[in-house]
Amino acid sequence: MSLRWKITATVTLVSVLVAVTLSLIVHFAFAYRLADEAREVQLERIELVMREFDRTGQPSLGGVLDDPDLPDVLRTAVEGGRTATLIEDNGDGASVWAAAPVGDGRTLSLRDTYEGRLDSLASLDRVLVSGAAAVVAAGAGSGVLIGARLSQRLRRAAAAAGRVADGDRSTRVSAAIGGRSHDEAAELAHAIDAMAEALQARLEAERRVTADIAHELRTPITGLNTAAELLPPGRPSELVRDRVRALRVLVEDVLEVARLDTDNERADLSGLGIAEFTARRVSAYGPEVQVRVVADAVVETDPRRLERILVNLVANAVRHGAPPVLVEVDGPRISVRDHGPGFPEAVLRDGPIRFRMGPDQTGGHGLGLTIALGQARVLGARLELANAPDGGALATVDLAPPPLR
Repeated sequence: MSLRWKITATVTLVSVLVAVTLSLIVHFAFAYRLADEAREVQLERIELVMREFDRTGQPSLGGVLDDPDLPDVLRTAVEGGRTATLIEDNGDGASVWAAAPVGDGRTLSLRDTYEGRLDSLASLDRVLVSGAAAVVAAGAGSGVLIGARLSQRLRRAAAAAGRVADGDRSTRVSAAIGGRSHDEAAELAHAIDAMAEALQARLEAERRVTADIAHELRTPITGLNTAAELLPPGRPSELVRDRVRALRVLVEDVLEVARLDTDNERADLSGLGIAEFTARRVSAYGPEVQVRVVADAVVETDPRRLERILVNLVANAVRHGAPPVLVEVDGPRISVRDHGPGFPEAVLRDGPIRFRMGPDQTGGHGLGLTIALGQARVLGARLELANAPDGGALATVDLAPPPLR
């Protein structure tokens, strides 16, 4: 149940409790008042009847001497020498009694109907039920409005926080929720904005440090590479050149990641036939990688960035998967699938993390998928990572623009 309906249910429940409580209080207060008024009237009437009986010796004004229908509880009360009243409902109708002793063990009683007062009480109950229903309806309506407003603000805050998490540095949660209320939702939005700004400042500082270090390493690595090429032929020289090349690739990858983190990269778009482009770029891997074209398409994209994405995905499949590696072109969609152990659950859940490899993966630095995702973001494409149902990793690049909303 969403927060909106929880608030509505709570407000409605409180409205029901308040309406029922007030209705019961009013009902019983009015019922006691009617009963007291009826008893007082009967007491006045029985006193008048007793004065007439003392004067004439005969009951009058509706009084009855030794009425056989007199209730036993009232008869017992009168035998004690007291004047008493009783409201009785015996199934034939409600009545109000008054009785008083007149000497020689005789009882003078007076009986009147109570139905009129019960009708007044029933009318009041109908008014109370209508009022209670109106209060509950108003409470439920206000609960819906309050819950909808708060739920809408929190949903906008969640959407804005999601955009911030996706790297949109211009989004502010406090601006997204709108309104001038200084409530808990506004405090939460300001806290999220402050946290996002602090994290962005920290990430920017780390990016600058990483880029500066990588940039400063390019000069000595270039010198190492030149020196390695001058070494005499032999196994030790080959090992040195191999390590220098790996270090140079790592530095270039780190610089590329740093550039992608700035969100300043822009794609240089041109028309490109996807099938021919893919086949040409994958051919360097030989028969180990197969290309299957389901449907060709011409897409406006950046060939250099698309090549970077495709090469990284294929290299990742060759290095960490198992043959055969299949590259399938289906219009603007390119999928790379291997038959290895598949992506680790952490990668599928949290995405690739730079410089972190799976427990069963060796080689590389964990930057290939990170760069591929960054380049796809620059192209406005979607890169999805999944595991095939029958085993193996499956990476899909969708170059089609997202539908307009």
